[in-house]
Amino acid sequence: MDTFWRIWTDLLDVLGIDASNLTHYFSPAAIANNPTRAILLIGAILLAYWFLSLFLGFFFYLLHMIFGRFFWIARVALFTLSCIYILQKYEGDPEHAVLPLCFVVAVYFMTGPVGFYWRRNSNSSLEEKMDHLDSQIRLLNIRLSRVIENLDRGSDQ
Repeated sequence: MDTFWRIWTDLLDVLGIDASNLTHYFSPAAIANNPTRAILLIGAILLAYWFLSLFLGFFFYLLHMIFGRFFWIARVALFTLSCIYILQKYEGDPEHAVLPLCFVVAVYFMTGPVGFYWRRNSNSSLEEKMDHLDSQIRLLNIRLSRVIENLDRGSDQ
């Protein structure tokens, strides 16, 4: 529990939130003495996760809308600048740089092809997808028949 508490306070410190006030109310010793604080802590963590997911989803959706096909350039630039900032901040203490770097790498991969805004037609039904595949097969058959006709004409002459 104490390890999770240290990770949490380091993460809050990376995000620029002063965790010294939270230490008094939500430290492992304080939670052991008052179980209602544990429920409050779980609620606060879930609420923070929800707000973080909303913020990141909106922020990267906005970046994707602005940069369009060149969103990967913005992604790589943000990733590089974040890593450089973290490495400069924890230059003398590499052990403390591990958690923020893991967080940055996780965000980098969440904004990749696994992100919700990269998936096209995620709301379309299976029938629509089958119709799309069927139309692609028809187009391929038409092109194949044209190629065969051109080959037949070439061999007849």
